Amino acid sequence: MKGIATDIASIVGEENTVLWENLEASQQKPIQQVTTSINPPNCIVYPRTQAQLSQVMATAHQNKWRVLPCGSRSKLNWGGLAKGIDIVVSTEHINQLIEHAVGDLTVTVESGMKFAQLQGILAKSRQFLALDPTAPDEATIGGIVATGDTGSLRQRYGSVRDQLLGITFIRADGQVAKAGGRVVKNVAGYDLMKLFTGSYGTLGIISQVTFRVYPMQEVSGTVVLTGAAEAISQAASTLRGSALTPTQADLLSTQLVSNLGLGQGLGLIARFQSISESVKEQSNRLLEVGTQLGLNGAIYADADDTNLWQRLQNQINYPHTDAAITCKIGILPSAAVEILNQVKIGLIHISSGLGWLQLEEQNQVLELRDRTQNHQGFLSILTAPVTVKQNIDVWGYSGNALPLMRVIKAQFDSQNILSPGRFVGGI
Repeated sequence: MKGIATDIASIVGEENTVLWENLEASQQKPIQQVTTSINPPNCIVYPRTQAQLSQVMATAHQNKWRVLPCGSRSKLNWGGLAKGIDIVVSTEHINQLIEHAVGDLTVTVESGMKFAQLQGILAKSRQFLALDPTAPDEATIGGIVATGDTGSLRQRYGSVRDQLLGITFIRADGQVAKAGGRVVKNVAGYDLMKLFTGSYGTLGIISQVTFRVYPMQEVSGTVVLTGAAEAISQAASTLRGSALTPTQADLLSTQLVSNLGLGQGLGLIARFQSISESVKEQSNRLLEVGTQLGLNGAIYADADDTNLWQRLQNQINYPHTDAAITCKIGILPSAAVEILNQVKIGLIHISSGLGWLQLEEQNQVLELRDRTQNHQGFLSILTAPVTVKQNIDVWGYSGNALPLMRVIKAQFDSQNILSPGRFVGGI
């Protein structure tokens, strides 16, 4: 051990402090994809408890070491490039279940618990956490909150921050802070849950969270409509204005429809989950809407339904080449079809207008960013080669809140040691 690592090892133990040169290449790669410095971090640290994490941060604060927080590193390459990182701090061993209040429909876990593990625990009580993040088998709960990562389930259940009830985090100076609580009807304290959701580890390191959870639905069925862009747009508009209540509903690009073997043209995919009679009735009503508009339609049920959504997530979340540029988009729902016609791989939620695009080169990013901003939207880069992130602004933020963001950063992290450079405006 040497230098920084020696000091850290005195807190967490040598077995939980790994020097950079001792990391396997597969462990180094996601860290290299998020840093700009030619000098790699000194070490990666694995605290086992919240108390150890607190001590690590207090030591980093005293020495002004720059810290890159992470969970299992499944989304570490999202967002901006971090600058001059001294140590990487992983929470993946801080992963215990604190409380599952089955009757209250809440669960409290440490941030390093894997999403898939939590769903397994909840499933024993016929409950689930209504998120569908990227890399669900690897993603940690803290990483999901820190990146605001949810998918199509937001159609029915809302975003990550809509489901957070309480949060505990370690401040940049090592102090432990809390907000919210463990009950659904809780209004105590500041609403830091919304502030920390999507903060990319720039304000503090999340150590524990409380979520609301939901009962599992009895039956699931999915309707897929494919065909001409104008007809798909009309079907989406009809669905938005109807009494139908899909749990997931997305517009799909032509290439994505083809890759999934669903037909030709643009696609609309909508999932209904409820009792059997309701799922059948709603599915048939949407299928009838498609028929009236001249669209091709099909209903997927049981294992076919599950398999379809899994294949869709794989197509969107896992680019086929390292050169691919994965983007998050927000657009007026009425303009979604126009954007999808410009890309090969893309998905946009019909109600929120949020979605994912896979692009091939940076000029396409800039062109589509202009289009989305003309429709009061945004386009930000999640994953891309480091050279792309060095050449263009990852976030493309054009609002007027940057001065306020800088003030908040200064309040939480006055020495700018947490994920420096990863957030909007180089925060």
